[in-house]
Amino acid sequence: MTGILPSAREVREAQVRIGPYVKRTPMVPSPELSALVGGEVYLKLECQQDGGSFKLRGALNALLSLSAAERAAGVVASSAGNHGIGVAMAAERLGIRATLFVPATAPAVKCGQITARGATIDASPPHYDAAEDAARAFALRTGATFVSPCTGRALLAGAGTVGLEMFEDVPTLRSLVVCVGGGGLVGGIGGYVRDAAAGARILGAQSMRTNAMALALAQGHAVDIPDLPTLADGLAGRVDDEMYQQGRAALDAIVTVEEAEIADAIKFLHEAHALVVEGSGAVGVAALRSRALTPQAFPIGVTISGANIDAERWNGIIR
Repeated sequence: MTGILPSAREVREAQVRIGPYVKRTPMVPSPELSALVGGEVYLKLECQQDGGSFKLRGALNALLSLSAAERAAGVVASSAGNHGIGVAMAAERLGIRATLFVPATAPAVKCGQITARGATIDASPPHYDAAEDAARAFALRTGATFVSPCTGRALLAGAGTVGLEMFEDVPTLRSLVVCVGGGGLVGGIGGYVRDAAAGARILGAQSMRTNAMALALAQGHAVDIPDLPTLADGLAGRVDDEMYQQGRAALDAIVTVEEAEIADAIKFLHEAHALVVEGSGAVGVAALRSRALTPQAFPIGVTISGANIDAERWNGIIR
């Protein structure tokens, strides 16, 4: 397979490459969701991945793919938080200097994990798009490699190992519900599925306040969106042309959910599955519970992409 998405072979190679550094996360049935939607539903628990999200997978594959000279020059990334944690963890394990630019609104739980891994953090940008601009400028100024949270075949292939594991655990999957921001996770999973499981449908979910991909696909071009407060902070930011092309190639459909529906999904995942899940990781469940998505092909696999939510916010939702 050629094009903007990685091939199944690239995803399998990434699985071997990053295998010593990541957890193989569980794929568990959800009887409550299965009863609600009328067919088998499984949850892929990337909220239990090292660093609290799937992001470690793509970051590791991207950094492991660097040349010796690129490693010596260091890496820089922009992040709403989870990608920064993944890059910081990967850099720490590989002995690479890392600098992260995050928005001033990034959750403290995410910033704390970045600094704990020895990375340099700059939280002065007012929002995610400004953080990306600052990180790209830093790369040009210093020679560090910019590691995008959403694009690049190595990063996508690493993220695609989530989908590979889902099919290894439940080979009969017919629908995948994937949380979508800039399209890194869905692009990686989409590359694997289009190449190795072409009959399966990929359905995206995001919040109304982080709906850049849904707007881009509806309008047929890259879009900017306003920076609004949201439970799904990990899905915030613009969709540029490369991200749009990834989403166009990977997604069969995409829906958006309201903030209250995300909060309901966070609470449901705690009560039904004893999970702590951030808003970005709960949008797929929110889409099913709200009936924004009504899949017709079963079994369904839903990505639960992250756990990094500030304790005060999470406790407020659960109460």
